Amino acid sequence: MGEGEPDDAVLFVGVSLVLGIASRHLLRGTRVPYTVALLVLGVALGSLEYGTHHGLGKLGAGIRIWANINPDLLLAVFLPALLFESSFSMEIHQIKRCMAQMVLLAGPGVVISTFLLGAAVKLTFPYDWSWKTSLLLGGLLSATDPVAVVALLKELGASKKLSTIIEGESLMNDGTAIVVYQLFYRMVLGKTFDAGSIIKFLSEVALGAVALGLAFGIVSVLWLGFIFNDTIIEIALTVAVSYIAFFTAQDSLEVSGVLTVMTLGMFYAAFAKTAFKGDSQQSLHHFWGNGCLHRKHTYLYIEMVFFKTMSILRGMSSSWGFLVLLYVFVQISRAVVVGVLYPLLRHFGYGLDLKEATILVWSGLRGAVALSLSLSVKRTSDAVQPYLKPEVGTMFVFFTGGIVFLTLILNGSTTQFLLHLLGLDKLSATKLRILKYTRYEMLNKALEAFGELRDDEELGPADWVTVKKYITCLHDLDDEPEHPHDVSDKDDRMHTMNLRDIRVRLLNGVQAAYWGMLEEGRITQATANILMRSADEAMDLVSRQPLCDWKGLQSNVQFPNYYRFLQMSRLPRKLITYFTVERLESGCYICAAFLRAHRIARRQLHDFLGDSEVARIVIDESNAEGVEARKFLEDVRVTFPQVLRVLKTRQVTYSVLTHLSEYIQNLQKTGLLEEKEMVHLDDALQTDLKKLKRNPPLVKMPRVSDLLNTHPLVGALPADARDPLLSNTKETVRGHGTVLYREGSRPTGIWLVSIGVVKWTSQRLRSRHSLDPILSHGSTLGLYEVLIGKSYICDMITDSVVNCFFIEAEKIEQLRQSDPSIEVFLWQESALVIARLLLPQIFEKMAMHEIRVLIAERSTMNIYIKGEDIELEQNYIGILLEGFLKTKSQTLITPPGVLLPSNTDLTLFGLESSAMNHIDYCHTAPSYQVEARARIIFFEIGRILEAKADLQRTVSLLSQTHEPPRTLSKEHSGLLSWPESFRKSRGPHSVSLSEIRNQPGGFSARALQLSMYGSMINGMQSGQGQRHHGMQATNQKHSSSYPRVPSRPSNTRPLLSVQSEGSNLRKPMAAAPTEAPAPATTAGRRRRKAMEDDNSSDESAGEEVIVRVDSPSMLSFHQSSGAVHSPSPLDK
Repeated sequence: MGEGEPDDAVLFVGVSLVLGIASRHLLRGTRVPYTVALLVLGVALGSLEYGTHHGLGKLGAGIRIWANINPDLLLAVFLPALLFESSFSMEIHQIKRCMAQMVLLAGPGVVISTFLLGAAVKLTFPYDWSWKTSLLLGGLLSATDPVAVVALLKELGASKKLSTIIEGESLMNDGTAIVVYQLFYRMVLGKTFDAGSIIKFLSEVALGAVALGLAFGIVSVLWLGFIFNDTIIEIALTVAVSYIAFFTAQDSLEVSGVLTVMTLGMFYAAFAKTAFKGDSQQSLHHFWGNGCLHRKHTYLYIEMVFFKTMSILRGMSSSWGFLVLLYVFVQISRAVVVGVLYPLLRHFGYGLDLKEATILVWSGLRGAVALSLSLSVKRTSDAVQPYLKPEVGTMFVFFTGGIVFLTLILNGSTTQFLLHLLGLDKLSATKLRILKYTRYEMLNKALEAFGELRDDEELGPADWVTVKKYITCLHDLDDEPEHPHDVSDKDDRMHTMNLRDIRVRLLNGVQAAYWGMLEEGRITQATANILMRSADEAMDLVSRQPLCDWKGLQSNVQFPNYYRFLQMSRLPRKLITYFTVERLESGCYICAAFLRAHRIARRQLHDFLGDSEVARIVIDESNAEGVEARKFLEDVRVTFPQVLRVLKTRQVTYSVLTHLSEYIQNLQKTGLLEEKEMVHLDDALQTDLKKLKRNPPLVKMPRVSDLLNTHPLVGALPADARDPLLSNTKETVRGHGTVLYREGSRPTGIWLVSIGVVKWTSQRLRSRHSLDPILSHGSTLGLYEVLIGKSYICDMITDSVVNCFFIEAEKIEQLRQSDPSIEVFLWQESALVIARLLLPQIFEKMAMHEIRVLIAERSTMNIYIKGEDIELEQNYIGILLEGFLKTKSQTLITPPGVLLPSNTDLTLFGLESSAMNHIDYCHTAPSYQVEARARIIFFEIGRILEAKADLQRTVSLLSQTHEPPRTLSKEHSGLLSWPESFRKSRGPHSVSLSEIRNQPGGFSARALQLSMYGSMINGMQSGQGQRHHGMQATNQKHSSSYPRVPSRPSNTRPLLSVQSEGSNLRKPMAAAPTEAPAPATTAGRRRRKAMEDDNSSDESAGEEVIVRVDSPSMLSFHQSSGAVHSPSPLDK
């Protein structure tokens, strides 16, 4: 027959596709596998062409053209796309779970099968082949071919678990078998290998292929990140990268191209499925995930290779018996491999039972990859070389082609029957009940649709009886519907199965909601991958525990351990803050999407199943899972509300732009816009979407100087003392649960909490009366220990994300020595925290600014020298800050310690008489003797309550808005952050920090103003402008023995009497006739006056003012009303 024309090759491709379409159409609904029918048709065409004298004319010429093509070219043209499609369409979670099983079958399994088949051929076949040649054939026949297996499994509808094991094994098996083939192929051609060389060769070829696949995957996925909603480019890129990776592996680096493309496809399945949105996502998933290439080209590829094989097999009739024997050897070797590895296969991954192991043995099909490799051996044997005889190459093609044909015809056509025989294709009782219930729901929906459609304005009514006749799937329903969960209470097994089934269905709904949120722009690609993976992992555990997909997300929400090393590193602070904010953004995305997806899934489940007990249990599990996610978002709202605002801004921007794009497309569909007009507008919107993707709104953190200047400790200092601190302050952002310092460790510096809250714990100070051991922003931690030079007295652990500043102890010591008044201020600041630690029953009920009021206006700090006696009057308490005291019983009192008068009602302090023996920091005595220079701060118990009441009354004067405050968590109620935005411009009546520092009065009064007013001092516009006057100076009381300390004003009442050493005279202190006025109330009047002034100013309109608050009684500002609101006790 003459040589065919090039057009004949195209004719063959067209005829093959038509035959494939016809076979699939005619065999739909039958038990004959479509893939097996294609192979039979191909064999029939080849037999007619090569087995008859007349042939098939131009179609036969086309067959011969394809049969004469280089087999390596066939392999290179078809294999990369087919391998990428198979690996890309797999679910990455199931790949991870089944990876150990796949590696076992593709690694040791291939080796075992190679040696078993090689030994069988060497010992039973009469061809006098060498061991190398026999093992070469064994390696060819050891791999199950993904091209053949995957198509069959998708048709037969095997379970996902079994399909993943078989498909993944066939992919990896094929790659390792090609590596083994290359090894023995080189040995047959005369190259020698020792044990070390073999190991090195296998490692380089296999591991190099995996590394190359990952490299191509990373680069191409990064490239995809710069492509926005361009379907053609995205699909073309995935196709191109699969071919380039294959050729780079095979030709340039001489590693396994199959393993390279398989790794590339799995990388895309893991990280790139969520990279495509909109039309691109649907098109790409249809192109690859639905097997578009697979359906059209898989068996066209096998047919072409088989035609090439059939052109060689004429005259091989004497070897048919050995072919059948080799088929038996192949099945036995497969059974031995699965049997030997069965204990391990049963243990790893999803496990494997005997029925599934039987299917695993029988589904070991061979395909076109083995045929292509055998044709390569044939081509080498035909060349001039002394190692392979031509007849050996011919026998290789004959045996390989025969095994491919027999496994596809016998195994492929009977696998479905075997699945049915073993019961692996049956639905569970739970699924059958759900299906029946769904059919009743379908009938109801059909009736609803008919009710809406039966009347037509133009055509009139429809006939429901005729309509129902055509809905055949609803014909055999019983009259009474049955709920799928209506089972006997004694049937625990069915109840457990129902629970497991509904959990899986809810998680499927959660995943569907994640996809919807990705499409809407609510979550990012990376977030979607994390969320999908958590739902997949939870599905594996539904039979053993309640819903647990949140557990898989906790590690992505909480700050990992390596963030602590970042904090200790020498990286720039801005870089560390950037990573921290990025982590916060990711956590907020995850928590918000988790809560929304579960809410959607719960609603859908309830709408479908109603008030079922099983559904209610699963819904309750879903609600319980959301507690931690809500708490995380609440913590971020408390500490970094700007993060949530930026994320919501991104979502709304994306939603608005996509809505506009859909709107103009609908206008074009309805004919109101022409296509050119629509394209013009849509291009502008797509440009805006690209800008949003590449330059989204970023979280803007307050400047370090602004945060420090509004901290009470730093902001109250004069400029000459403050500036050295600012230059030596280290900013840091710590995640939840980070330890700032440990009890007993050496004090290295102080921590200024600017944003967030911390908790304290202590072995020595532990008390069951500690109600809420939280210290909020504005606190100064570790200051007392630095001043006294002792180790830290408690653990300080962050209870949210905390933005704080660290100042070394040496800088604090220099500040302390710079001015006596600053030293007193530092001691007063340290007393804020010490009071809450030592007497939590009293001071934990007070907000930080309330304690500042108490210390600044209602306390006395005295310094005593050795020999002085201190007598406390009733209703007074003291805290020993430094020095040593003794009681009359010679009990030594060390700082810090609580000093109580004798006969004190201990229940006021949350103490009992029996507990005093176990608490070494609380002491009761009629008098105390100074052993060494001592510093003590005194409070009157009655004034503590009075001060709190005064402050509450002051704040209540400002409550002039009816807008309810945002509800916060119970634990962090009212602990809002420092101001989010610091104004650069100020109105003519606003109060600046410099003005406050220059006012008369002590540093504590200035710190109190900063604590109470926060950003109002430096950030309020003229609409809320007011000039704050300095509060009354801090009262100091001191003995005659130490004149350096400022004395107490004469019009205040002393708290105690002092007796010098050796003196017989008692010097009682007379009480002052009047008490000092409450400065908080005065400040309240000024603020009220300022509010009246505010009504006549509009300069701050449109500006949002956020004021930091320390407790539920703090101030919150709402710019919309221009009023100041103080939550009432009911608001708490």
